[in-house]
Amino acid sequence: MASYMELELANACYKLMHDLIQVKKGESVLITADSKPDFRVVEEMAKAAEVLGAKTMVAWHSTPKGYGALTMPYLPDPLIACVDKTDVWVEMNDQWLLYSPIWDKAVNNGRTRQVMLGGLSIERIVRCIGEVDLEAQQAFQNRLTEMTRATKRMRITNAAGTDVTFENDPNRPIGNECDYSFAGGHFLIGQIGWAPKEETIEGVIAFDGTISGGGDAELGHLTEPVSYIVKEGRIQEIKGGEQADILRAYYKKLDDPNMYIAAHVCYGVNPNAKLEGCTTEDERVWGSTEWGFGHQGSCYSGGAPREAKSHIDGICLNCTIYLDDKKILEDGKFIEPELAELAKKLGK
Repeated sequence: MASYMELELANACYKLMHDLIQVKKGESVLITADSKPDFRVVEEMAKAAEVLGAKTMVAWHSTPKGYGALTMPYLPDPLIACVDKTDVWVEMNDQWLLYSPIWDKAVNNGRTRQVMLGGLSIERIVRCIGEVDLEAQQAFQNRLTEMTRATKRMRITNAAGTDVTFENDPNRPIGNECDYSFAGGHFLIGQIGWAPKEETIEGVIAFDGTISGGGDAELGHLTEPVSYIVKEGRIQEIKGGEQADILRAYYKKLDDPNMYIAAHVCYGVNPNAKLEGCTTEDERVWGSTEWGFGHQGSCYSGGAPREAKSHIDGICLNCTIYLDDKKILEDGKFIEPELAELAKKLGK
């Protein structure tokens, strides 16, 4: 009997494996999932990999608590042993293994293509991969990445109170999430992320979308802005209402100075992404920026990871962005002429 959105799901999973990951015949493909994701998505991913001639395995396990290194005490030994022994690892975990010690090991082995898609439901993977014009999306992201790479100093603002400046390090990588064909860590298409020079990050980062990080920091939708006062890349103060109080307490509970250091900033540029409380999709809402604090992966540092007990992400909606004093995005809409033209092809 046919299932809900079965054909659309099959198309999205095939595009993932064939077009984005570029799975080759004979490669090993591992898909990990805890007990919370919709298992139909995992099954369709496995089928697509098998059709392409891969040696496919699904590792289904109980849901850990926390995020990153906090997951380690809950993980079975066979899972810990296998994630860096594969050509492709697609992570569908609701409680992310991202930024855990085993993730660091896998993305730095020179072999594994790790793709983090945790929490994507049927509708989300269809919306954010299956229904996206990949050629037009890659053209837009490639141009925005080039412009960012050529920029020394940036400023980001939004109506919630964000006003933060920083300088970029030309020697650090920029993660342009529209091609998963090479070894390392990858994320859902529609995001471009990098690590600025931490010591130059100054100002206010006001989150008005969602905040996530597992455990007590899984705040989801924000009822009012939560603001970080940042100096030299480190949180000095967390301001806001009850949700800010919860977040402040969680940082204190982790008792890790590295949790207060900025790990990355990202553009959200998936034309179909919706703010629904799933971080993997939320971070790609068009015209947003996203900041992560805590553990910094090598995909951002360009060298050894900066370890921390966990990682907390927050989303600033409808941003205005300046690249070396040139405004390219205004209140969530790209106004730079070339980017605006490319965005039209994506319906934005």
